[in-house]
Amino acid sequence: MIWWCKARAIPALAATVVGTQLLGLLIGDAELPVPALAGQSGQFLVGHLITLLPALLLLYGTGRGDLTGESVACRPLRGLDTALGVTTAGAGAALALLCHTFSTTDLPLVLGRNTAGYIGLALLLCPLAGHRIAGVLLTAIPLTCAATGWAQGGRPEPWAWILHPADSGIAFALATTTLLAGVTVMLARPATHRKTG
Repeated sequence: MIWWCKARAIPALAATVVGTQLLGLLIGDAELPVPALAGQSGQFLVGHLITLLPALLLLYGTGRGDLTGESVACRPLRGLDTALGVTTAGAGAALALLCHTFSTTDLPLVLGRNTAGYIGLALLLCPLAGHRIAGVLLTAIPLTCAATGWAQGGRPEPWAWILHPADSGIAFALATTTLLAGVTVMLARPATHRKTG
């Protein structure tokens, strides 16, 4: 178990969840200039992008071990990795709620929702594509949303959940559904990738 904790970089993952929330609060409503490729442009916040960090670190941790050896391990490592993802998403959401009680803005809720959604995507993509390709695909998602996820009037499209404000029921439902789908795929599908190099 100690080896698993070290391989998954759990202290760094916990620090990243806390650091993402604090950095998002410090940066506030700072925007990133991303050109719109379709429709109109909208407000793409730094907070929409930095919430990727916990999910990317989770992918990094799951890819650090000997995946061939882990696939025949006595311990249910796939279940442990899934539990780590769910715990990380839950910790991010709990921290977001805590920060929201002491904040005058809804930004902590957006940060918590997006962190949970990205972790769901990481859990969904990792068994399907492997941790390296999943990291690339995951990184492309917010940039794709920023470039093509805006409707008329600068409102986010319904599918671009990371761009929605904190009070968006659609964004909350999509992030939650993504997390549940990621948990299901992570637990049900056998690993299809091998460690290279």
